[in-house]
Amino acid sequence: MRPLRYSINVTVDGCCDHRVIPADEELHRHAVENFSRADALLFGRVTYELMESAWRPPGARSGWVEPFARAIDAAKKYVVSSTLEQVDWNAELVRGDLGEAVQRLKREPGKGVFVGGVRLPMALAELGLIDEYEFVVHPRIAGHGPALFAGLSRHVELELVSRVELGSGAVAMRYEPKR
Repeated sequence: MRPLRYSINVTVDGCCDHRVIPADEELHRHAVENFSRADALLFGRVTYELMESAWRPPGARSGWVEPFARAIDAAKKYVVSSTLEQVDWNAELVRGDLGEAVQRLKREPGKGVFVGGVRLPMALAELGLIDEYEFVVHPRIAGHGPALFAGLSRHVELELVSRVELGSGAVAMRYEPKR
């Protein structure tokens, strides 16, 4: 069974608004390394549309963002949406019962599935389907914005499995749920 891994950038006060988090070369390289541990990406509609508008070719990409742009462009994508009629960009719509659909994706052979965003991971955490959480905590206080897992109905106990300090002062911490 391939694991479902969640990765998100957050400020120290828990804001996950991508507009307030600085993205540098090392952060993009870290994301590309994460992508190499997965066969597919799982997005909700909002995250899919955000990523598509930012990274879908033909975009003028050069330098250190090019490997990230290539990796996300090439990845198989699954999009959870009840409002989109169709998707492309190497993507497939996921419909029906979320838990059953994600369990099917996890049962497929492969290295793993990465999920991003805020609302979809909240639903997946409620269902106990996330096998690994990565929080890349940036040394910045935003003072606003969407907060992670606000309203989660239960505690999820986590165990730290790795920690990487980035040159920017950000710290990438990977956790697995305690079983």
